[in-house]
Amino acid sequence: MLSLTSLSSSSSYLSLHSHNNKLFLHPLISQRSDRRQINSENFRYYTIKCRLTKTKDSSSASPNTNSLTKEPHKYFDQVIITVRAGDGGHGAVLGVPNQSIAGSNSKGKQNKEKEKEKAKARWKSSYKRDFDGSLILPVGGHGGDVVIYADEGKDTLLEFHKTSRYSAKRGGNVDSMGVLSSLLRNGLASPTLRVPVPVGTVVKHKRGKLLADLAQPGQEVLVARGGQGGISLLGVPEHKRKRMMALNSNVMRDDSDKVLVLGQPGEEISLELILRVVADVGLVGLPNAGKSTLLAAITHARPDIADYPFTTLMPNLGRLDGDPTLGAERYSSEATLADLPGLIEGAHLGKGLGRNFLRHLRRTRLLVHVVDAAAENPVNDYRTVKEELRMYNPEYLERPFIVVLNKIDLPEARDRLPSLTEEIFRIGSDEVTYETEMRSEDAVQSLSSEGAKEVTLSPGTSNKDKKDKEIEDYPRPLAVVGVSVLKGIRINEMLKEIRAALKKC
Repeated sequence: MLSLTSLSSSSSYLSLHSHNNKLFLHPLISQRSDRRQINSENFRYYTIKCRLTKTKDSSSASPNTNSLTKEPHKYFDQVIITVRAGDGGHGAVLGVPNQSIAGSNSKGKQNKEKEKEKAKARWKSSYKRDFDGSLILPVGGHGGDVVIYADEGKDTLLEFHKTSRYSAKRGGNVDSMGVLSSLLRNGLASPTLRVPVPVGTVVKHKRGKLLADLAQPGQEVLVARGGQGGISLLGVPEHKRKRMMALNSNVMRDDSDKVLVLGQPGEEISLELILRVVADVGLVGLPNAGKSTLLAAITHARPDIADYPFTTLMPNLGRLDGDPTLGAERYSSEATLADLPGLIEGAHLGKGLGRNFLRHLRRTRLLVHVVDAAAENPVNDYRTVKEELRMYNPEYLERPFIVVLNKIDLPEARDRLPSLTEEIFRIGSDEVTYETEMRSEDAVQSLSSEGAKEVTLSPGTSNKDKKDKEIEDYPRPLAVVGVSVLKGIRINEMLKEIRAALKKC
């Protein structure tokens, strides 16, 4: 008899006792182990001490709820999820019932033959048949597919960090009692699992293969196919197989054929979702230059604005109304504006919020550089932003852009506005033509190579050659406008320049 007792309530050691000195574990006890021998007439006790250890909890790879709440800007535009399609439903092994001959006790050989023919005719007509007369056997239901589609009601990918696995339902099995009858039905097919994502989401394999770019509302992509349902087999004696195979080839020959009854498993795949904001105009600049205030002044967006310095952490979108001078065509001139978090010098090296937000400029047609005209050196601020764009993707500098000198209501900005406008106009070249559209093959290359350096190569120009070019070798701005967004000074003139620039894109 063995007894396992604890040495003390606060200790993590256990004690093993035996009522016989010829315990079968006795030869296994090491001499180095801590033993205490108690002499008694009938008992001899052995004590083995062992320490219980606890395994360390492995840290989860996904961010916790506190991180998602306090730092949503780190997770809102990129996530890795796993999707699994549903398995196919199982078929069944069906036995063929014996042909019952009604009236078998009737007298006369002719009556028996007639009844036998009638029973055979009833048996043939009681089962489902194809156009060629072959039996139709039920199959298991198809497993549910997984589809990802663009939904206008979604803004971020934060919810996928909380639920990172999505599984479709499996198909239904063939409901039978193992006997072939006309009442058998196919297994129910499982519905498709539809996963909504924000408009502008790029869907890729985890290893990098591009699946789809969902840039328009309602676009969808099939990412995992459900398994096919299993077939049904006829289980008949060997002497009847030849006759049944004339009606249907799904006749079980041996037990190894039962694997055909099982439904096929659904596909399982890991996906990387990358959100790229869909906007026509991108607002860029240093922190506290007035980008969010500008967005709130000309659109119905309501980004966070305060009277103390802070920077936007997540892109904000706003809708710019069409040109009222166009009459009924004003709605065709509407545009979407995106306010991106501010850049600082060295953002391409990871300083500040880094440069990951610059991926949201890829879909824009026009850039608006917002510069604080009351800063110590506005021209140097303008060059800093352009340099960060050049280090991230030189193609951004070849797009049409205008410069907005903000805060001209302040005396220090109003006095030097003409000189600032002239100096900014001198930065750039007139010989470079704007490349407003990428070739289709270049666009596919840029989507499939999402990484640390998102660079799109234009025809005949290498990435190295583009980065060797200086800021002065790129185009000049289409316009330089001085405004005061907070005071509402020259807002209409700025809108006129933005709409004119969009027409050229």
